[in-house]
Parts: sequence; structure tokens; C-alpha cells
Amino acid sequence: MKLEGVRTRFAPSPTGYMHVGNLRTALYAYLMAKSQNGTFILRIEDTDQERYVEGAVDIIYNTLKEAGLNWDEGPDIGGPVGPYVQSERMSMFKKYAEQLVESGHAYYCFCDKDRLEEVRVLQKASGIAPRYDGHCRNLSKEEVAEKLAAGVPYVIRQKMPTEGTTSFYDEVYGLITVDNDTLDDQILIKADGMPTYNFANVVDDHTMGITHVIRGSEYLSSTPKYNLLYEAFGWEIPTYIHCPPVMKNATEKLSKRNGDASYQDLVAKGYLPAAIVNYLALLGWAPKGEQEIFTMEELKKEFSVSGISKSPSIFDNQKLDYINAEYIRRLSLDQFHEIALPWIRQTVKREDVDTRLIAKVLQARTEVLNQIPEQVDFIDQLPEYDTALYVHKKMKTNEETSLEALKAVLPVLEALDDFTEESIHAALFELIAKLGVKNGYLLWPVRVAVSGKQFTPGGGIEICSILGKEESLARIRKGIELLSK
Repeated sequence: MKLEGVRTRFAPSPTGYMHVGNLRTALYAYLMAKSQNGTFILRIEDTDQERYVEGAVDIIYNTLKEAGLNWDEGPDIGGPVGPYVQSERMSMFKKYAEQLVESGHAYYCFCDKDRLEEVRVLQKASGIAPRYDGHCRNLSKEEVAEKLAAGVPYVIRQKMPTEGTTSFYDEVYGLITVDNDTLDDQILIKADGMPTYNFANVVDDHTMGITHVIRGSEYLSSTPKYNLLYEAFGWEIPTYIHCPPVMKNATEKLSKRNGDASYQDLVAKGYLPAAIVNYLALLGWAPKGEQEIFTMEELKKEFSVSGISKSPSIFDNQKLDYINAEYIRRLSLDQFHEIALPWIRQTVKREDVDTRLIAKVLQARTEVLNQIPEQVDFIDQLPEYDTALYVHKKMKTNEETSLEALKAVLPVLEALDDFTEESIHAALFELIAKLGVKNGYLLWPVRVAVSGKQFTPGGGIEICSILGKEESLARIRKGIELLSK
């Protein structure tokens, strides 16, 4: 069967939450395929049963779907080169390994754990990097047959060339050459008959027709071994695109083990999936122009491997906050109200307030949704506050001027029948003109009186319209009382 066009894959292990570095790899693999009208494949690599986490496959599905990375072939939807779960492909690997034994590119190794440990200890004591010493590499066919017949446990190892060099070209890092005598005779098939990750990976990529292998730069050192396998089989070598690591800072990699945020953690904090994806795209890749906010469709058109950096990328929360804020601003009020409501309801339990009015005030002042509860925690109940809040140098207010301002405001608001933002605005600005004072002189005391806070998502006028007439007047009277003491 001939598979046409660019074919990329994302092949995660179901070991828990989606690390942001993994999601970025998936994104680049997806964009590489879609920028070339190609096929994006999801393959689950679940052969490491010791690290398997129940429910992790669903996390992979849900994360990719939320992020908009819809796969064309995969375990749940099938395709021409299934199965797409590695544990369901086990029967094929040993056959391929035995093919390499026949061609002289692999061999049976009968060394037991005790011998291997002895070799490792000796090498360590001699200052030699631990590696297999080739003890079984040159066993005769008769010796191999005898041991197999006797049922001696074995692994199958790749027979690395001991002289010369192996080179490969990477689209990001360029030409890389290694000395063959530095390559270990890696295990291809383990004693239990299961393939190692490195072997299964190559066989799966070839049999699935993968044309472009996109993965983290930590696999650069393994790539010469992969290439030697491709060459031993006579298979076409894919295009390699290795991505630089995502760093916490200049020296530490971003890692879930260090408590760094996974994709799920970021969503739980109130980052929008589309904003996370947009940020991850820019984390190690530079578009040609100045644009930073991209829809997925725009990313598909703009993406080019030439924009991927060789340098590690440091995860910048401030940049993520900025991009998330941009996404929040671009939502319609209805859309924002829908996603903000659960966060508003964490601290606003009152049913007599219009949560759409709250959302309207919040939208321009929210970068991350988890900022919302603290911003509106004064709505249900006026907090205890110090009258020093009324002192504001820029607004030229103090406790005395604030008391005068609130006393002037109270009858004006009491007289209003229509207590909407528009009518409150008109009435207070008419009073400002009448008194001949600056806006802040009057509006700052109102803001403090109705919120009890220095920082609020909106001004006094907006807060009054949210609280309603009765509650607003009660809080202004309370302000007058506090300032009169």
C-alpha cells in the first residue's frame, strides 16, 4: 500500500498528565502535516507497563481535542496502518529483529544479569562509560543454536559498526556525525520478547509511512542508532526535526516532577486552551512577521520548520498571561460570561446581581480566569476596611474631602429611579460639573465606599450598577459613618 504526502505522528506514552513540552511537540507535528496538506497520526506507545497510568489515554485524547489537534488516523478512529496502540502490534517486532539477525545486523545475547552487572562494575572502576562489552557478538551459529535449543534466556542486540562514522541531517540542528565506536549494541528485543522503545519506534514509524519525525532534542543522541536500523532494513530514512527543550529557567528543564505546570494545570488556573496553544507555538518557533496572536488556521498557513530555534526556550508566564488576556478580550460578552461564571460564583453567591454586568466589567481587566474570584469578593459583603484607603495623592483626595464627596453623592443617588450604569454616570458627572471638581475627587470615594478595596475590576459607577440601589446606598452611608468618626 502506497501512502501519499507528508505523514507526521505524535506518539505519547500514557504515563499521566500532558507535559507542555509534549503538547508543543504534538503541535509542531500537527502543524508540519497540516501546512503541507498532510496526515497527522496519533499512536499510543504503551509498552512500558510499569509506568502506565489508568485513564492517561483519555487525558491524551481530551488534551489534543481541547487544543484543536485533531488526528486523521489513530486508535479510536482507525486508519490504513493500524493498530495504532503499540501493545497491539507486538507480534510483528520479533520477526523484524530476527530479519536483522539473518542479515548480520543483530545478534542473540545470552548474558545474564549477574555477568552484565559484573561488567558494569569493572567499567565504572576503570572510568569507562558503561556499555555492553560484545561478549556474545561473535558466537558461532552452532553455539547460538545450541543455547536456543537448551532454552537459555536471551535478548536480541543491534550489532553496531565498530569503525567509521554515522551521519544524519536534522532540519533544525543541521548535519550531525558520530563515531561508530561510541555506539552501544542496544537491545532490540528484551528477554520477555517485547521490543525496546528504540526498536519499536523505528519499525512503527516505517510501517506507518511516517515521512517527518518531530520530537525533542533529547533524542538526537539516539538518532544514529535509528539510522543504522533504517539502513540495515533498506528503508527510506525520514526527515528529522528535533525541537529544543522547554526550560523552567536557564539551567532547569520544565518538568512535571519538579511541580511545573502541565496542560491540565494551566487550564485549571484559567488559561484558555487556544491561548495555551498559541503560546506554545511561539515557544521555540518564530513566525516571519511581527504577529503574535494566531488562530489555528493562521498557524497552519504560517508554520515553517525554518522558524524553529536551536536554543532552549524558557517558559515565560508573563508572556502566557499577555496572550491569554488577548484571547479573553477577543471573546464576545456572551462567550466570556459563560467561561467566567464558574469563577465569579466562587465568591459571588448572591442571586440578585446580574452576572453579565460583572462579566462586562471583568473582561477588559482579566488576564487569567483565576484572578476573578478575588476581584469580585466584595460583592456579596462589604469587607472591613481602613479609611486610609480614601487617601489618594493622584486623585487629590483625603478623608475630609471624601466625607464631603460622599455626603454630596448620597442624595443624588437616592433620587434616582433608574439605577443603571448610564443614569448613575449621568447623575454623578452632572454633580461633578456642579461642584466644579475633578472626576477623581468624587469618583474615588464612591469606589472605596462601595467596594472597601483599593483595586477593583471597575470604577464606582460600574460597581453601583452591579450592586443595585439599596446595597450601594447602604455602603455609601457606611462610608460616611466611618469617615465621620
